[in-house]
Amino acid sequence: MAMETKVLVLGGGPGGYAAAFAAADLGLAVVLVDDAPNPGGVCLYRGCIPSKTLLHVAALLREAEEARDYGIAFAQPQIDLSKLRAHKQAVVDKLTGGLGQLARQRKVTYLQGRGRFSGAHTLAVRRADGGDEELRFEQAIIATGSLPRSLDVLQGFGDLVWDSTAALELREVPRRLLVVGGGYIGVELASVYRALGSAVTLVEVTKGLLPGADPDLVRPLLQRLRSQADLRFETSVVRLARTGDALEATLRDKDGKQVEVIVDRLLASVGRAPQLSGIGLEALGLEPDSHGFLPVDAQRRTKVAHIYAIGDVAGQPMLAHKASHEGRVAAEAIAGRKSAFDPAAIPAVVFTDPEIAWTGLGEQEATSQGIEIQVGRFPWAASGRAASMGRADGLTKIIAERATGRILGVGICGPGAGELIAEGTLAIEMGALAEDLAHTIHPHPTLSETVMEAAEGILGHATHYYGR
Repeated sequence: MAMETKVLVLGGGPGGYAAAFAAADLGLAVVLVDDAPNPGGVCLYRGCIPSKTLLHVAALLREAEEARDYGIAFAQPQIDLSKLRAHKQAVVDKLTGGLGQLARQRKVTYLQGRGRFSGAHTLAVRRADGGDEELRFEQAIIATGSLPRSLDVLQGFGDLVWDSTAALELREVPRRLLVVGGGYIGVELASVYRALGSAVTLVEVTKGLLPGADPDLVRPLLQRLRSQADLRFETSVVRLARTGDALEATLRDKDGKQVEVIVDRLLASVGRAPQLSGIGLEALGLEPDSHGFLPVDAQRRTKVAHIYAIGDVAGQPMLAHKASHEGRVAAEAIAGRKSAFDPAAIPAVVFTDPEIAWTGLGEQEATSQGIEIQVGRFPWAASGRAASMGRADGLTKIIAERATGRILGVGICGPGAGELIAEGTLAIEMGALAEDLAHTIHPHPTLSETVMEAAEGILGHATHYYGR
């Protein structure tokens, strides 16, 4: 007999499990289907958490290396890859195991397996143990996430070419690594492998790192990375050939000049695509739009009234915290509550060294919309806390509407930017003015003061920085 439930959630990532938990907390019967042993999705198993664990290790290695500038010298670090892999896996197991426990505490039925819609209200599940399950549901939430994209020129080279999933397995540290793609995943993983000992070459088809990010924020990171890796912009891989246990890559720049580089491994990091194939969308009467996403309304409902979509399958930005928020909105909508996904700002963080974080409108974006703005910039060279850390290369930047002083956007580059950006997001959500941030007493000496002083700059007076 078919299993029956009020709510089906297909996909156990940050969007899926947040939706399932919220629906259960609202008193609804929930079945969560995913092919992993516990909830967590790509983010916990093969993305956010393992990458940040390795980035923390990379930061430790860099700090030990740079301590020489303060008169402290450490011996050359000895890296035990097997132990590092075990540490990474322990972090993943702890968090995913905790989510499994939370699912049980909430009485969410968790089915480990692959699901495919077989009708408007039915899902066929091939369980991990090889058995089959039929599930009948009243409402469903599609939260199947995304997969790494690739390029045709990079196909057919087996383990010599990695995607982000393979790179995070940390099977080896190649002597020479070519990273294709200068987005946040490529830059983060390039930073990890450089710190572990790889000689890194990074190629990006656009004019710089992190396309779409504010150039003012990217500049300190770019300056730092130039001393650590071979960066080639407006460059693409036009040919790839195996040479023994290595690869010969032909790179072509914007002027048509070609150069061959020999590398041991290539990491393809050219974006992610929504994962909607093989889940039976045709049985629901749904199809993706021209960008591969499922169109949804403010409650995350598709054109089929009882089917919702959240996270990477529902549009940009493809971020875990956006998916989690959408999941809660969808669950509340199913429960009959008046809920809508209408954020004033969604923060983004790149966990490099230095970190880059932004929220709301950037300077170029606001200008392109015809908004008259004021910009407050506070260089971290004027921050006492940054100086004490030896990290004066950061920047805090605030965009405000000229007529009202309302905060439209905040950008930060520097250590801990990902933690600091939450204040900027709250300011935008609350409709705060530059004056509100400037008059909020921040603790001294901290990096959070840079937000206050950037806001003071908009008002015409920043205590520790004189800008005409």
